[in-house]
Amino acid sequence: MTDEQFPAAQTALDEYREIEERMSRSEVASDPNAMRKLGRRHAQLGVIIGAYRQYTRVRDDLEAASEMAQEDEDFAQEARRLEGRLPEVRDKLRDALIPRDPDDIRDTIMEIKAGTGGEEAALFAGDLLRMYMRYAEKRGWTTTVQSENSTELGGIKDVQVAIRARNVSSPEDGVWASLKYEGGVHRVQRVPVTESQGRIQTSAAGVIVFPEADEDDDEIDIEPKDLKIDIFMSSGPGGQSVNTTYSAVRMTHIPTGIVVSMQDEKSQIQNRAAALRVLKSRLLAMKHEKEAAEAADMRHSQVRSLDRSERIRTYNFPENRIVDHRTNYKAYNLDQVLDGDLQAVIDSDIQADEADRLARQR
Repeated sequence: MTDEQFPAAQTALDEYREIEERMSRSEVASDPNAMRKLGRRHAQLGVIIGAYRQYTRVRDDLEAASEMAQEDEDFAQEARRLEGRLPEVRDKLRDALIPRDPDDIRDTIMEIKAGTGGEEAALFAGDLLRMYMRYAEKRGWTTTVQSENSTELGGIKDVQVAIRARNVSSPEDGVWASLKYEGGVHRVQRVPVTESQGRIQTSAAGVIVFPEADEDDDEIDIEPKDLKIDIFMSSGPGGQSVNTTYSAVRMTHIPTGIVVSMQDEKSQIQNRAAALRVLKSRLLAMKHEKEAAEAADMRHSQVRSLDRSERIRTYNFPENRIVDHRTNYKAYNLDQVLDGDLQAVIDSDIQADEADRLARQR
């Protein structure tokens, strides 16, 4: 057995070493943007390199043990053990070599919008926001609410939150790697607080997620002439004024028609910077979705409307049941899920995605 079986692994190892050499240069080490990009790629390749080194170690040990087996029974036993283990590490390497989403290691911006169901839908949108913020807390991530439009009863018409991880060393630990599956329509079945007859009502909220672009990400270039920027006074629930200065920003990208509003930062300059970063993230997501569609490789759906018929998940309060309609995952611990114990549901989507990628690779 030789490395010729896995030429892609050897290519990855060569790139991995080259990146390490580049990261050690003083001019690169002093450039945060360059270090971030190289670090991201280094982490992506690290998964492959770990599997490759494990495979080559088992393979080489097997060859050595096999040579000594005729002279020593202990080596014969070791050779049999290693021979049994070799297929496992070989398959692990094959799996690691399957191309994964290059955005997995990125942070994420999430938008939640109340859909059908009036005030009850807004209250459910608030429940979803709390669920994701609790989940992020359990994962050790940070959350920043960038904009929020709430109702008088405490529900949420729409909210935008940035979810970020610290010191991610592996792509599968990135925020996008887990939350990219959350995009779609979420349906709730329960007795609303506004219902006096005790009747169960169905309503919905939509979730949109996209990977967050870096502030100086050169993959997306926005020309100043392509932006229309409006300044207005920030407002809170019911249209109440949040402050007396015109610090809120509405940024329109003229070529695409994308509109981003930001009012939660303390100054107009901060709101401009936050809006521009969200706009870059939206354009990055649009670019990658177009590339994926052209390659017939779209692996997760985003919400297209807030119609309840496009549901991806149902939250049934009377039965304490949660169902993911894409994977047929079902559990009766809705109360725990809404408190942030969401990992098992997300894992069902990750496993289905990995199985699909494996099937298409082999």
